[in-house]
Amino acid sequence: QVQLVESGGGSVQAGGSLRLSCAASGYTYSSSCMGWFRQAPGKQREGVAAIYTSGGSTNYANSVKGRFTISKDNAKNILSLQMNSLNAEDTAMYYCAARTRYDRGLSWNSPCDPKEKEFPYWGQGTQVTVSS
Repeated sequence: QVQLVESGGGSVQAGGSLRLSCAASGYTYSSSCMGWFRQAPGKQREGVAAIYTSGGSTNYANSVKGRFTISKDNAKNILSLQMNSLNAEDTAMYYCAARTRYDRGLSWNSPCDPKEKEFPYWGQGTQVTVSS
């Protein structure tokens, strides 16, 4: 059974930083694509960043480039998201998601992009609130 458990959310003032973590279990963590998504109240869920656990290639949404960094600890099966220079627009529930290289009809060489429809496994989310 796939389990993704997020932690690290909280409240922070604008300009501050937070680090989110996602502990993964129950699937082949190595050679998978993992991503962070967020959903603000009244808005659709959007992709933030994604990374291949083997190789480490990353992709970011334009809104977070230069401020957020996605990383992985393959020894511990943990995905992280370092968020710096936070602003009120970053307030949202943040979700960790995962897929293997072949889920949803994708191939070994498919890009690891934070596209919601490509990810079958999801965590419960952790809330991030940024006050101005």
